[in-house]
Amino acid sequence: MPVTAAKSRVTIHMAASLDGFVARKDGGVDWLETTDEFAGGDTMDPAFVEAFLETIDCYIMGSRTYETALRFEARGLGWAYGDKPTFVLTSRELRRVRDSVQFYSGDLEQLVNGQLRPRFRSIWIVGGGVVCGACLRLGLVDELRYSILPVLIGDGIPFFDELDREIALHLAEVKAYKSGMVELRYEVGGHRGASRNDG
Repeated sequence: MPVTAAKSRVTIHMAASLDGFVARKDGGVDWLETTDEFAGGDTMDPAFVEAFLETIDCYIMGSRTYETALRFEARGLGWAYGDKPTFVLTSRELRRVRDSVQFYSGDLEQLVNGQLRPRFRSIWIVGGGVVCGACLRLGLVDELRYSILPVLIGDGIPFFDELDREIALHLAEVKAYKSGMVELRYEVGGHRGASRNDG
């Protein structure tokens, strides 16, 4: 049964350093493995994480994020996106490693609103900064989840690339974890129930 666009939800989720970078200039993300400990934080329970990931219906990512995911898999860390449909935005020829991956080089708004919203309830944009910035500029995003790692890396690829305007957000949830990571969840548009075209 098709999902109505009103019932679908587009979420940006990225992990970034406290100074707002998602990767080093060379694409490196070695800093994601931090050693901080925060006694008052929640534990990242594997069963909860697995159950939560089951609620995500599909992923959108840029080509550099895809290549980073392939490097993680090659290091024995697994493919983070399971068998969920994964749409990689690219105009380059990339290696397709599984049936769930599709490459897309057309209009971003057509992909999200025309193809994905009618088919999927929970759509997650997982990087990188160029893709996140473009989705925000086009008003395609309902929710933003920002996982802040306890590290400053000084320079790198910014979380949001070239936003051309101010975008109001409503803070909906804050969680701190024992690893020192803090997750902020925002509704895009500045208030609860804002239409996705408000922001």
